[in-house]
Amino acid sequence: MPEDPKERRRRLLAMDLTELAVEFGTDKWGVHRYTPHYQRHLEHLRGEEFTLLELGVGGYTRSIGGASLKMWKWFFPRAHIVGLDIEDKTALSAGRITVVQGDQTDEALLTALMAEHRPLVVIDDGSHVPDHVRASFGVLFPLLPDDGIYAIEDTQTSYWPEWGGQADPRARGTSMDLVKDLVDGLNFEEYVDPHEPSYTDRWVRSVHCYHNLVVVEKGDNVEGTNKFDVLAERYP
Repeated sequence: MPEDPKERRRRLLAMDLTELAVEFGTDKWGVHRYTPHYQRHLEHLRGEEFTLLELGVGGYTRSIGGASLKMWKWFFPRAHIVGLDIEDKTALSAGRITVVQGDQTDEALLTALMAEHRPLVVIDDGSHVPDHVRASFGVLFPLLPDDGIYAIEDTQTSYWPEWGGQADPRARGTSMDLVKDLVDGLNFEEYVDPHEPSYTDRWVRSVHCYHNLVVVEKGDNVEGTNKFDVLAERYP
C-alpha cells in the first residue's frame, strides 16, 4: 500500500541528516561518514530560508543522481537547493530544487550563480580534482556572505596522483595544501615577518577538518595580537 503523502512528509521532516541520507541513498553516509559533521555545522539553519549550492549532483551519464539534493531539501524544509553538474541533470529540477548544467571551474558561470541565488552554504562534491577544487573555492568563497559555510568533500584525492593529487602529503597545489594554508591564515596576525593578509586570511573564521571532509566558516578574522607586547624586543 502506498505511503500516505502527509504521513511521509511528517516522517521525513522528523529525520536527522543521517537518516535522510539512508532514505535517499546518498553516499554522504555509508561510503563516507559526512552527515553527522554536516548536522553539527548546519543544524542551526534547519528552519531558515536560504540557498544551498552543491557542486556535483551525483551519478554519471547512465544514472541521473540527485540523492543528496533530495536529502538537503528535506533537512532544510524552507531552503532553495541548487545543484551544478557537468552532465545534464536538469530533469531533476522541481519545486525547491534547481539543477544547472555547467563546469565547476567556469568562473563566469559560478559568479552568475552566486549573483542569482546568493547561497549561504556551498558544498563542493564535484570532480574532486584538486585543481578544480581550488578553482571553485577561489571564485565562490569571496562571494559568500558573512556567516557563510563552504564544505569540500572527498579530500582524499589530494593524495592520489591518479586524480591530480600528490603522493607527498606536503606537496604544494593540492586541495589539502589549500586547507593547510587556510589554517595558517587563521593566525596571520601572529606572523613576525611582514605579511600582507590575503582575502582568506581576513575572512576565514574557522576551519574544521574531518576524514575526507573540510568545513570552512566565513567571517571577520581580524582579532588583534599581543605580539608587540610579548615580543617587545623584536618591536622596539
